[in-house]
Amino acid sequence: MTTILVTGATGFIGKRLVPVLLEQSMTVRAMTRHPETYSGPGDPVFADVHDPKTLTEPLAGVDVAVYLVHSLDDPDFERKDADAARAFGAAAAAAGVKQIVYMGGLGDDHDTLSAHLRSRREVEGLLGEAGVPVTVLRAAIVVGAGGISWELTRQLVKNLPAMVVPKWVSTRTQPIAIDDVIRYLAGVIGRTEAFGRVFEIGGPDSMTYLEMLQVAAKIANGRSIPILKVPVLTPTLSSYWLALVTDVDVTTGRNLIDSMGIEVVVTDRAIEELVPGAPISYEESVRLALADA
Repeated sequence: MTTILVTGATGFIGKRLVPVLLEQSMTVRAMTRHPETYSGPGDPVFADVHDPKTLTEPLAGVDVAVYLVHSLDDPDFERKDADAARAFGAAAAAAGVKQIVYMGGLGDDHDTLSAHLRSRREVEGLLGEAGVPVTVLRAAIVVGAGGISWELTRQLVKNLPAMVVPKWVSTRTQPIAIDDVIRYLAGVIGRTEAFGRVFEIGGPDSMTYLEMLQVAAKIANGRSIPILKVPVLTPTLSSYWLALVTDVDVTTGRNLIDSMGIEVVVTDRAIEELVPGAPISYEESVRLALADA
């Protein structure tokens, strides 16, 4: 039986992935810093990616490790995430892990990437530095209850009768439903043809952030909301604005906003050859997320 270690098992993606893997008759270790309070499925194990000596025991006997860790709420997140990825990759190699699966971010490598997306790229390389094949799924905004980017959207259209927004709302992105993310993650685990490969994943709709907000408003409120674009609204001011009208903290908001001026759309659909199936539309993903809130 295949043994899977899921890091971030209590997080937005991890808590949805663990039960799906168990349904596929896999043995799943749910890695958390607080196993004593873990109430989800799978076997809870203690480890902290920022403390390398804690990684040996949970990785022993593991076939595939799913890495779902990042530190966007920390001002020094680039260094912290790089150190953690390097340590995790080394511990996985020492344990004989056959594959690491990682959720990265969409974006053209030729563009000037934001610190957030640049860090995601760096982590991709560092996880495999010690020799374990890494499978990367790169996504833009994941739509689902509890996801940070979706919560920004949901709370903005819920809390504001009108919006003054920065120019990044005109940037194109390609949102994806959380159910499709889980389907793709489960679909690449243990697949040798996915080893060492990068896959782009997204829903069927390429759209601007402005269009995303309007669609979400119509579904959530039954009407669109007036939106005025202001080109001089800086990332710093935007992050304080988000912290004022949503429950996303300033540091996380700033790190996300820095990425929103960069177009992040799918240019390669190779994942559909490995994991076939039509992805959920943005409208349907919004309805599902609202129903799950």
